[in-house]
Amino acid sequence: MSEAGGCRGCGSPVPQRTPWSLVAATTALCLVSATSVWTAGAEPMSREEKQKLGNQVLEMFDHAYGNYMEHAYPADELMPLTCRGRVRGQEPSRGDVDDALGKFSLTLIDSLDTLVVLNKTKEFEDAVRKVLRDVNLDNDVVVSVFETNIRVLGGLLGGHSLAIMLKEKGEYMQWYNDELLQMAKQLGYRLLPAFNTTSGLPYPRINLKFGIRKPEARTGTETDTCTACAGTLILEFAALSRFTGATIFEEYARKALDFLWEKRQRSSNLVGVTINIHTGDWVRKDSGVGAGIDSYYEYLLKAYVLLGDYSFLERFNTHYDAIMRYISQPPLLLDVHIHKPMLNARTWMDALLAFFPGLQVLKGDIRPAIETHEMLYQVIKKHNFLPEAFTTDFRVHWAQHPLRPEFAESTYFLYKATGDPYYLEVGKTLIENLNKYARVPCGFAAMKDVRTGSHEDRMDSFFLAEMFKYLYLLFADKEDIIFDIEDYIFTTEAHLLPLWLSTTNQNISKKNTTSEYTELDDSNFDWTCPNTQILFPNDPLYAQSIREPLKNVVDKSCPRGIIRVEESFRSGAKPPLRARDFMATNPEHLEILKKMGVSLIHLKDGRVQLVQHAIQAASSIDAEDGLRFMQEMIELSSQQQKEQQLPPRAVQIVSHPFFGRVVLTAGPAQFGPDLSKHKETRGFVASSKPYNGCSELTNPEAVVGKIALIKRGQCMFAEKARNIQNAGAIGGIVIDDNEGSSSDTAPLFQMAGDGKETDDIKIPMLFLFSKEGSIILDAIREYEEVEVLLSDKAKDRAAILKGKMIPSYIINSNSEMENEDQPSPENDSQNQGAERMTSSSHEVDLVDQESSEESSLNSHPESLSPADTDNAASPSPSEQTSTPTENPETTSHDGECIDLDNQLQEQSDTEEDASPNVSWGKKGQPIDSILADWNEDIEAFEMMEKDEL
Repeated sequence: MSEAGGCRGCGSPVPQRTPWSLVAATTALCLVSATSVWTAGAEPMSREEKQKLGNQVLEMFDHAYGNYMEHAYPADELMPLTCRGRVRGQEPSRGDVDDALGKFSLTLIDSLDTLVVLNKTKEFEDAVRKVLRDVNLDNDVVVSVFETNIRVLGGLLGGHSLAIMLKEKGEYMQWYNDELLQMAKQLGYRLLPAFNTTSGLPYPRINLKFGIRKPEARTGTETDTCTACAGTLILEFAALSRFTGATIFEEYARKALDFLWEKRQRSSNLVGVTINIHTGDWVRKDSGVGAGIDSYYEYLLKAYVLLGDYSFLERFNTHYDAIMRYISQPPLLLDVHIHKPMLNARTWMDALLAFFPGLQVLKGDIRPAIETHEMLYQVIKKHNFLPEAFTTDFRVHWAQHPLRPEFAESTYFLYKATGDPYYLEVGKTLIENLNKYARVPCGFAAMKDVRTGSHEDRMDSFFLAEMFKYLYLLFADKEDIIFDIEDYIFTTEAHLLPLWLSTTNQNISKKNTTSEYTELDDSNFDWTCPNTQILFPNDPLYAQSIREPLKNVVDKSCPRGIIRVEESFRSGAKPPLRARDFMATNPEHLEILKKMGVSLIHLKDGRVQLVQHAIQAASSIDAEDGLRFMQEMIELSSQQQKEQQLPPRAVQIVSHPFFGRVVLTAGPAQFGPDLSKHKETRGFVASSKPYNGCSELTNPEAVVGKIALIKRGQCMFAEKARNIQNAGAIGGIVIDDNEGSSSDTAPLFQMAGDGKETDDIKIPMLFLFSKEGSIILDAIREYEEVEVLLSDKAKDRAAILKGKMIPSYIINSNSEMENEDQPSPENDSQNQGAERMTSSSHEVDLVDQESSEESSLNSHPESLSPADTDNAASPSPSEQTSTPTENPETTSHDGECIDLDNQLQEQSDTEEDASPNVSWGKKGQPIDSILADWNEDIEAFEMMEKDEL
């Protein structure tokens, strides 16, 4: 394939030949010849171990998919902590995240082609029948055009592509008659009204039943959309046109891409994050390769691959040159301003950019792909998962991790490009972390906070659509897959579209706007397939030599600003003003601020507000210094707040059948022992009487030696703590009395004292919202005795379960993990809060101390500002859905690098096996029956162990 495509090293151009075979060569990028190249620094993985890991991926998929089908179907997604389906309108709104849900069994459709890749053809046939029988697309629900396109339309087309492949093979799907394609066409027509704009850019949302603008549609008033939202349509829409012969879909998608290309910033060749769909004006003028833009670039290159249209390749290469010129700061990828691309727009990166190394592999630019991938891997090794956002010095910026697959995607492509077994070890780490930290009885739960290990009650459909697909393909040999994966291209949701579409129904009128607006420099464009001898110049240690300098980049990071100051000193120039040195009464400092475009405003209440307008700076260098000064001021303000705010804590259920797999985010107390400095507290829970804990307990015998459960309200938190302590409790959990409150939608509390001396309180106290508290209460009703662990963060399950006879996957995802080196506790950074700070104010508002003396603690970085901390009352549902939105230019989150895996692994006597079907969500099952079922599971595991399954 590489010889047919031509190679850069030998200088032979790609010949003009059958477009789909050209596409195949471009997709492969000489990967066939590259797979023999691997670095001597990594030992080859045996076929037996690869098969074992592949089988482990299959078991993990069965656990996730099986629980979705058992507990959630036909709902869109599974809620793995509460073992039920997520139905739009029946759960508290999560804002834009819920726009992916359309009451069309999202997870099932998104998983269709994954079933075939994992060689589960019988399950695929059953799933297709369920989709055809149960799924209705005529729902009165407002959905995201972008998410519905990549997940549902892409899922139907991917399912159709593999259904006709299986039918041709003659064993499965013989009854199939393009039913999935007809559903895809119906959905395509339902999405078309969104394109009814003067620009051709689609509205961001549409009502599946009523379309746009009608009163009953409840949408159509939006003016803005993200670049990726409008630019990630061409693969699915073109495939729909090529499959059906209805050209309108591809025409609309091309028109949207053409408009985005026309509106790029001409001097930098970059695009912004958000654009006005009517005027074409950029609303957000920062540019990067992460959230809001990512798949726009991906689809330009892949549109050339699938459709063979050179204009898409020209556009991609023009953008790519700008990305590498301005955004790429190896190994970092930092957002810049489209009009001043030498000026960084923010000092943090989001997790979605993890796809970019994989795209660079398809481009053939291997070195920066290796660098960025290694940097991301070091962040993962520090936090077990990739935080939603992290700073340039690798601190947590947004602590969530919704089990995103982009890093696994790039790992797969780098392995295909290099054949380096190092990337198999990376994939093995991903498997282990998923099983160790995200696996729960009813599936896999997203991480609410990677620092504490707490979970969120969500398992997005893309987890099944992408993660298991890429992980399985990483360890699979060609004979393990029932079809040739090289005959297909992956969409951004990892759905498979056949490359032969490039020669089918080519009746689309194409408008080539590329040459109309830019002078093309042929040196910018690579028209040939890269030669692996150039990528790896006769040096088997090439890739390792690129990775090696980045091994300690997270632990020994140096903020870029420090380097800038040192360079200034060496050149004799005066270093820029630092935030820590600034004095508002110093005339020289005020003059420097003015030069940097920073204005100082004295407010009536005595506060000082700083505002930067880069356009008012004396020069681009001064503007850059001004931006750095503002960022330092934000961080300085955040640091001043740390002593007054505590990070979230964890309540981990360790008794049967949870065994540490359910972790609840808890608010800390400003009194009692600090769980980050003292040993965690472990014990069974018991309800206090009276339940509010506001007087001497009448049931001290029930709580003595246990962790008391108390209801919030009617007295001070410190008073509750003293009453249960006097009764002999070893700890306390206060459960919110506001029914339906949840840490998913509200900032956490930190419980304040009563204004008196609280040194007499010697037991730890934690706060749970109603939803999290109900999980413990439901467990008590189900299992009577429930044991929990109160700690600063989730503890390693091996230590929790030492000596217990339980399935080995609960302790370790791989028995070899016993020998892994673990970091010492001394090296563990202090757990810092994720406070949202503003550069315009550096004051701390006093907390309104009413009867409960509560102060608010923010565990969601995007949801609370300091001004929100003056009211300790639990927010109402309406308040919870209207929390302020993150503004990256005026906020900062000071989360430290926390190594969650700071507990030494304990010896495990069991072997890796499949998961038992543990269901703790069903009510009323007798305890004897539960124990009998559990013993049967243990026997089954022992039998499978003998069979070496």
